[in-house]
Amino acid sequence: MDQLSRRRFLGTVTALAASALAAAPQPESDLILDLHQHTNYNGRSDEQLINHQAYHNVTSTVLLPGDGWMLSIVGDNASCAALATQYPNRFARFACSDPAQTQAADALRDNVRRGALGIGEMKFRVAVDSAEMHRVYQAADELRVPVLIHFEHLNYNTGIERLPSILKAYPKVNFIGHAQTWWGNISADLDPRVMYPQGPVKRGGLIDRWLSDYPNLYGDLSAGSGLNALTRDAQFARDFVHRHGRKLIWGSDCDCRDGQGGGTDRGYCIAGRCLALLRVLASDPAAFRRIVWDNGAALLRLRAPASSDSKVAHPQG
Repeated sequence: MDQLSRRRFLGTVTALAASALAAAPQPESDLILDLHQHTNYNGRSDEQLINHQAYHNVTSTVLLPGDGWMLSIVGDNASCAALATQYPNRFARFACSDPAQTQAADALRDNVRRGALGIGEMKFRVAVDSAEMHRVYQAADELRVPVLIHFEHLNYNTGIERLPSILKAYPKVNFIGHAQTWWGNISADLDPRVMYPQGPVKRGGLIDRWLSDYPNLYGDLSAGSGLNALTRDAQFARDFVHRHGRKLIWGSDCDCRDGQGGGTDRGYCIAGRCLALLRVLASDPAAFRRIVWDNGAALLRLRAPASSDSKVAHPQG
């Protein structure tokens, strides 16, 4: 993960705030959905995770489990299920299984039938259009749940340029893109070997086009990769958020302990920086709320709590 400097972050926010959009009311939302969090994230405790989410007034959090090699970094299906069961008004969960295992599809089906709302984070050394991943997509199609995919050049879900064939083959499955190679491709001149590209965005990037062309494709703004995409080119970021405001979903994928960067080498909280930036990028309160609540809630069939003070989200039937 890159070290997004305070100077660069403040420079981007200042540039955006100087625009005409800064005259609009400060976007606020009493409902916030974090689409991308993990249990046991780099050794973080459940209590620290709960405090992190409370610090940012998160209403509902989606826990993304890992499997196989990922378990050295994040928690598994069981740890996510346990926390969601303990705090059903704060947490929901997805399901994950290593697609190389013959029982992967059965494991995914079992977890969804026991309450998981989606599949992911899928972060394994396979091609995005491999036979292994097709079995995952087929399960998602059968279960009518979304799939969240981590794209990383030569590492995970390779061959991102072939994603449109998947989107066409499974039109009823909603796909959520995430990570370095996904967000690097907002620019048409990406060198795929560069995980955190800097400088102006060249218009016409794959992701920019695909978010417009495919109704079943969404973008997960989490992690250093999502934050990098929104800070590298202030003018482009403002236009991008305006164009795709109904296809973007906020998530944090932040491993800090306290919501302020504690316990990390980078010294800042990804969640805090991204939310602050979105408050500037969003053109009005409704646009901000779409990204931090409405889009994800609609995708996962979450209903807003009866009171903004209750911080509760219930799945709809």
